[in-house]
Amino acid sequence: MDRYERILTLHRIFQSHRHPVAVERLREELDCSRATLYRDIAFLRDALGAPLDSDPEGRGYRYAEGEGDRFELPGLWLTSEELSALVALEALVRRSDPGVLADALAPFRERVEKLLNAHSGTTQQPMERIRVVPWGSRKLNQQVFRAVASAVLARRQLKFRYRARTTGADSVRHVSPQRLTHYRDNWYLDAWDHDREALRSFAVDRIGEVEMVDRPAIDRDERELDDTLASSYGIFAGAPKAWATIRFSARAARWVADEHWHSLQEGRWLDDGRYELRVPYAQSRELVMDILRYGPDAEVVAPQSLREEIRIMHKLALDGYEQAAP
Repeated sequence: MDRYERILTLHRIFQSHRHPVAVERLREELDCSRATLYRDIAFLRDALGAPLDSDPEGRGYRYAEGEGDRFELPGLWLTSEELSALVALEALVRRSDPGVLADALAPFRERVEKLLNAHSGTTQQPMERIRVVPWGSRKLNQQVFRAVASAVLARRQLKFRYRARTTGADSVRHVSPQRLTHYRDNWYLDAWDHDREALRSFAVDRIGEVEMVDRPAIDRDERELDDTLASSYGIFAGAPKAWATIRFSARAARWVADEHWHSLQEGRWLDDGRYELRVPYAQSRELVMDILRYGPDAEVVAPQSLREEIRIMHKLALDGYEQAAP
């Protein structure tokens, strides 16, 4: 542990204790000699202005009563583990969608890498050791994304042209943006649609001709946003209309039991090793796609309408394979 991390560790220990912390315990936490500990304490007190008190015998230290909560180390202090986590996060953003946020984060990445190199005593971090594999991400127009993100943060209304993927319809929408949602490697705009007087989610990659309106956005209650846009399965809006009950084979259960399908999901192991999962949904389209990827290892038990939809999809796929290949 270098001096930087020892100082940060001391600060966090003193912030979390109301009574003096024994010198021997501090040495154990910092894994250093008594002389090194005393030099670090002196630096924390004299150079950084920490409100340090010691017990009468000098066997323990703490922050002065009423001062510790207000005192913060000057600047930004992070451990090497925290810096590594930030580097990994930046790599995730940069490699999953290199065109949208990478340029804005580049100066941040350079500064964090320099700090991390200083901590580790090396000249370069092996960034190739962090591998990010995007899946299903769609190409974004950078200018559109930045305009939409700016309107969300500035709380201004938007007008844009929207090309619906499901119907191919082209329309002009006037909305009050509520929040940006990153879902399955793609971005969506949750917004109040003024013309339809309802909450809607828009795929940002289908938005064009964006214009920020010089009027403040109308904010909707956070609970309303969650109830309308996040209570059902997937990205599709609407209050849940039914609960799907899906049983997975013992082979697939080892994966499904650890997967997050929905915040309200219910799961249980069956006696024969299978796993039963229940999730609420409003529209079946996305749920059907996720069930189908498990093929014969997934069986819909209820409701009957969803079971029939899955049966038809399997039959259509089978019919396609039974036809002679061209």
